[in-house]
Amino acid sequence: MAQTFKDDDDEIISDINITPFVDVTLVLLIIFMVTATYIVAQSIPLDLPEAATGEDIVTTLAVSITKDGDLYLDGSKTSEPLLKTSITDAQKTNEDVRVVIAADKQVSHGKVVHIIDVVRQLGISKFAINIDAPQKDEKQ
Repeated sequence: MAQTFKDDDDEIISDINITPFVDVTLVLLIIFMVTATYIVAQSIPLDLPEAATGEDIVTTLAVSITKDGDLYLDGSKTSEPLLKTSITDAQKTNEDVRVVIAADKQVSHGKVVHIIDVVRQLGISKFAINIDAPQKDEKQ
């Protein structure tokens, strides 16, 4: 009696192969890890002072002053004249401009007051000072 072999190519595939799913997930994880370190590396290094009474606010412009005295507007290095121009341009498109000033805690008080004065001279009455929330001890 001769045996006949059945051709299995016509059967419905009812199994789920999870290997491609795992491969795609691992690739996405690697991409996320690489881009996350790139994003963190581009931040402006500031050691903000701590205060317990900080609030979340909606901002239009973010001004940062590094410990070296460098001035940044929304993450891009700028100068005081360019800062004034940018604030004036923002006022043309938005009447309710809000500015947050973030200064390293080693920046002199005079430099921070000067930037506040620049902002107020341009008619911005809504501004805030950026701070870090204090670290809570587990012993308290």
